[in-house]
Amino acid sequence: IADLSIKYVNLELAENLQRHRTNGFSNTEALVVRRGAPFQITVQLKGRPFDPRTDSVRIKVTLGRLYAVMPVTFSGRNPSSRWNAYIDPNNLDFQRLSIFVSSPASASVGRYKFQLYVSSQDGQRSAVVGDFTMLCNPWCSDDAVYIPFEDQREEYVLSDSGLLFMGTPLNLIARPWSFDLKFSKFTKTCFFFLSIQYEPVSPQHIKNKRKDYMNRANPVYISRVVSAMINSEDDRGVLKGNWTDDFKQGVSPSRWTGSGDILRLWAKSGYSPVKYGQCWVFAAVMCTVMRVLGIPCRVITNFNSAHDTNGNLVIEEYYSETGQKLNRSQDSIWNFHVWVECWMRRTDLGQDMDGWQVLDPTPQQRSGGVFCCGPAPVKGIRNQRTDLIYDIPFVYSSVNADVHTIILSGQDHVVGFSKDTEKVGSLICTKAVGYPRMQNITGDYKYLKSTIPKQNMNAFPPKLILSTSTSKGVTVFLTLTKSPVAGEPIVFLVKVMNKQKRPKMMNIHLNAQAKEYNHSPSETFWEKHGAIQLAPMEGKSISLSSGILTVAGAGLIAASQTITLIPNMAGVKMLQASLSLLDTNITIRGFKMISINSI
Repeated sequence: IADLSIKYVNLELAENLQRHRTNGFSNTEALVVRRGAPFQITVQLKGRPFDPRTDSVRIKVTLGRLYAVMPVTFSGRNPSSRWNAYIDPNNLDFQRLSIFVSSPASASVGRYKFQLYVSSQDGQRSAVVGDFTMLCNPWCSDDAVYIPFEDQREEYVLSDSGLLFMGTPLNLIARPWSFDLKFSKFTKTCFFFLSIQYEPVSPQHIKNKRKDYMNRANPVYISRVVSAMINSEDDRGVLKGNWTDDFKQGVSPSRWTGSGDILRLWAKSGYSPVKYGQCWVFAAVMCTVMRVLGIPCRVITNFNSAHDTNGNLVIEEYYSETGQKLNRSQDSIWNFHVWVECWMRRTDLGQDMDGWQVLDPTPQQRSGGVFCCGPAPVKGIRNQRTDLIYDIPFVYSSVNADVHTIILSGQDHVVGFSKDTEKVGSLICTKAVGYPRMQNITGDYKYLKSTIPKQNMNAFPPKLILSTSTSKGVTVFLTLTKSPVAGEPIVFLVKVMNKQKRPKMMNIHLNAQAKEYNHSPSETFWEKHGAIQLAPMEGKSISLSSGILTVAGAGLIAASQTITLIPNMAGVKMLQASLSLLDTNITIRGFKMISINSI
């Protein structure tokens, strides 16, 4: 009788990648699957056929020191809570075994090794080894990252491009970003955030490898590790932050257009931090990593984002009597700040906290001893559940801190005080599902209210209102006449309303200071002072413009060039173009979403 032995094992890459929606990794020779769903392998035998009465097949899967051994049965009705394998009942070819392997929906993510053994009753044994990569599965209802809507899975797991929103609520800028999910090498690179086989970079993996492998089943743990590993403050993370104007030792954060170049440089350098990143770069790279790992993720922008340094949920701002902002507080309000949200169940907090979770990889403060932030449930932030983990007080203050405006005299005496409960977190947004436009999600983070009286809503459209203030019977509106345009003067309107039944003489002080998105304002570059007489219940408007010397694009020589592009993949793609002007540091960028059909 011929010996029973294995000729080869076929991982059925094309079919498995299609079934597990990991087609984007088709350029790799490794098998990439999602937990909680079966994948198929084919075992070609040589010698005699498999005899189910006397022969057996066993499979062993290993992740680090964790392993599971499963017999291959003829029944697919096995508990979904553990590893199991069975022969395809619709293909009983005993010379060529078709086997389905199923993992539990709570399996740890990572690069697994598997061993397949075929044994006979008389002691003959044949074995083969291989490997595969396991990801989270947002299509599996038992997985902690399950998200129930297909359009959201397409957007937050599979989408290869997106928009990052910057600027101000009145002058919103949509910046295209390529998440570069289709690069096969990134699957391996993204697992380097957790550990690498020969040269670990994750502190958690170095400290306790077995515990780290077990915890990788939990998206809460995974997301905290990745949040810490995107920055390089505590480890060999991806990006080095730089908030100065000196980028000579690396690349200016504004020049990055996608995650691919950054991750390639990180891996090529032997996992030395890439220079440089700021908040939108940190967040966009983390979004790439989380999507590759199978965890739904989206990039969030919070406009007027508070950084509360003393944890009192209040931002103190000091001004002179003529309106100049003074540098008297460590608290600050950034024009915008960017983080990510990941979708997951929070079994550690209860189902009321399931859903979107805030994670911020920009290094601002330590959480559990390392520079990371989250996951903080958005529902917990909205309801001010500062008793829950992780980092809810810090994120809550970022979107909902009160702003105390304190006016000081020349002798540092307090001569004025007001409180604004709506300035911080005035707009929180992300890219809309399936469309290249902004989606306002402010209401997910906070209970919305308006300080603008209803009778004034038509006269002052909310999108153009810079600020309002009410004090001692006087209301002041500061509005833009139109949205700012580069190269044109900024025109704004001040309306003062006397809400009392007696006349008032008011001193008017207007002050303009330049402010970068994450800094306190510079010195005053424009100011105007005067007085205004108000009759009882009277309102007056003052129209002003600030003329600033600018360089516009008029007079440039028109030129055109035709470029032929040959796409290699079907689907909706983002076409980006950058025009760099010689002898300057200016780059003009544009983008367009295009649909590519397969032939």
